[in-house]
Amino acid sequence: MDRQLTLMVVHAHPDDECLSTGGILARYTDEGIRTVLVTCTNGEQGDGQDGVKPGEAGHDDAAVAERRLAELRESVAHLGIDHLELLGYRDSGMDGWDANAHPDAFANVPVETAAAKLAALMEHYRPQVVVTYDETGGGGYGHPDHVQTHRITVAATESTGIPDKLYYTAIPRSAIKQMFEMMRDSGVDLGGFEPSDDFGTPDERVTSIVDVAPFVERKVKALQAHESQGENIFMLRMSEEAQQQAFSHEAFERKLCKVDAPDHEEDLFAGLRDT
Repeated sequence: MDRQLTLMVVHAHPDDECLSTGGILARYTDEGIRTVLVTCTNGEQGDGQDGVKPGEAGHDDAAVAERRLAELRESVAHLGIDHLELLGYRDSGMDGWDANAHPDAFANVPVETAAAKLAALMEHYRPQVVVTYDETGGGGYGHPDHVQTHRITVAATESTGIPDKLYYTAIPRSAIKQMFEMMRDSGVDLGGFEPSDDFGTPDERVTSIVDVAPFVERKVKALQAHESQGENIFMLRMSEEAQQQAFSHEAFERKLCKVDAPDHEEDLFAGLRDT
């Protein structure tokens, strides 16, 4: 029996699903491809009520996780994702935070333990296409949970042998430069953030660019669903025109391909639709 065409996207936190993969999740769902979002942590180290930061008085990890998972479900509804799977690990916080040392933090879980949980989901859904971050956590981001997500996804892909194609999310450096110039020109407050020259994915490593322009509005609504983290999502402060330009394509680096597909793709399911 032919396997149902299935996309599995593996992310670290609630809200990570939107920017780099929200478009493909919406697009492929609309095309009748089964979509599965795996979120590894519950987001405990996000902002709490009234913007209270982790480590500050009044920050309630459990309450933050509950709210962020509710926001995640709303985001999933906007994107039309078929299945949401939660691995349920504790958010490790940004690199260097005290939360890194928590024994239950996702980054401290043995890779083989977490990979086994993900492998079980791969066995269940049998995705042909899997998407996650590169070894730096996504273009040099370096968040411990993103790096761990990369590790367990690669391990599960290798141990099961199920996926035909494995992709890393990519933000081409040329696109980053263009986006930040556009935001500065639009008067967006970047909070002092300035990307380094090596932030993002070298353009020559990008193998796949998917047009998701018809789904920009749904991506924005999904981002807006993560209201508790809105202070950190400066892309929401861009003009509609700038959002349309910045969010209309999603880029990827292909790392595994067992089928006949072109070196440069516009469809992650290239080589799979007629098999």
